[in-house]
Formats: sequence, structure tokens, C-alpha cells
Amino acid sequence: MWLVVGLGNPGKEYAKTRHNAGFLVVQHLARKWQAEIKKRAYYSKIAECQKGATRVVLALPQTFMNLSGKAVAALLAGYRAKPENMIVIYDDLDLDLGQLRLRPGGSPGSHKGMKSVVEAAGSEEFPRIRVGIGPKPEGRDAADYVLEEFPLSEWETLQPVLDMACEAIEMIIRGNINQAMNRFNRRKTVAPTEG
Repeated sequence: MWLVVGLGNPGKEYAKTRHNAGFLVVQHLARKWQAEIKKRAYYSKIAECQKGATRVVLALPQTFMNLSGKAVAALLAGYRAKPENMIVIYDDLDLDLGQLRLRPGGSPGSHKGMKSVVEAAGSEEFPRIRVGIGPKPEGRDAADYVLEEFPLSEWETLQPVLDMACEAIEMIIRGNINQAMNRFNRRKTVAPTEG
């Protein structure tokens, strides 16, 4: 089985903010799979799906970003899942909007939500997908910037990224993480031209 966990903040006021890119990907995948993320369990909103012979749980932690690990620990224990069978999707200010980065494991970097997840999982060895939300404009406070809603122009750029991230998740679940990395780590969506 696989756990697919999007990081973000619960509540309508955060729904379309840059920091909720992980939530947006998992919600997009749920729509694609015609799954409803409404069950509440393990400090999360979840949908339990079947993809072929594989059980997949889509999860949106309801603990707020910096405490994401609390939900992840509960999910791993509740589903008796191993960290290596969990995909975590989250925003990355160091990647330009329109870019994805897939990794099979590694350090959480400076992302507080991911630090919480790694600590709770007791492992860095699980796939993750970083969704670019940068670059941050010069002189802007990072904490304020990530909690702003995507403006319309960025929202349009983000849509194909959500599709790519969903495709990457499906490839990882099928055991093709290397192909997914080769396919998506170099690509960047083209921002819509103004006119």
C-alpha cells in the first residue's frame, strides 16, 4: 500500500495559498481518481482508494504545517505502513513556480513541515515531491509570502504542474520513481504569455 500525503494548513483561509501546494496536488489527484477526501482519521482528512492491486490512501494532515509529523506518525501507525511507502508532497520556495523536484529520500532542508515529518517517521528514506512556488520577491518576508494566495497569473502556471505531479505520483506507485525523476526533474512549465 501507499500513503500519499500533501502538506499544508487546514482551513478555507489557507486553501489557495502557496504554502498549500502539497494539499493542492493531493486534492487534484483525488478529483482525477474520483475520490472524496472527507473521512477524518489520524489527524487527517483521507480518502482510501484502490489502484489496480494497490491500496492508496490520500491524506491531508489537519495539524497545521509545522506539526505535520503528528498526523504522519498516526497515519503510518494506523495503516501499518513503512515510511518508504509514503510519498510526501510540499511547497518549495527555492524552486521556481512551474518546477517539480522528485527525490527518493534525503534531508528535509529548511522546510519546517518536512522536518516534522522526518522526525515523526524516524526516517529520511521516503519519496517526496517538491512543488516550486518561488522565487520570493526581494525584500519580502518568506513567512508572509508563502501564506499569500496564488495570484491568477501564478494559478494558471500552477495548473499543468498539478497534472505533472499527479502523473509523477502514479509513476512512483507503479515502482517507476527513477523514470519519474528523469521525466519531471528537468521540466518546467511555460508561464502563460500576457496579452
